[in-house]
Amino acid sequence: MSFLAFLLLGLIAGAIAKLIIPGRQGGGWLITLLLGVVGALLGGWLGGAIFGVGYDGFFSIQSWLIAIIGAVIVLLIYGLVVGRRTARA
Repeated sequence: MSFLAFLLLGLIAGAIAKLIIPGRQGGGWLITLLLGVVGALLGGWLGGAIFGVGYDGFFSIQSWLIAIIGAVIVLLIYGLVVGRRTARA
């Protein structure tokens, strides 16, 4: 998968993850892109390590599911970290 396709996959996966997670997560498109790309990387790594699956291509449903699940995990962690930081202030 090309670098630009991977960025697009991460952006869309991050946006879908924001729609899946209830509540307000904050952050704009840049944060969504970063969280989505990190989530796609995490999902790909976990998918390969645990299940032996990887990215087959941009239009593969497997690639999208891996990226979205990874983005949801990263978004949950981000929400916990940012939520604690704003609760103290």
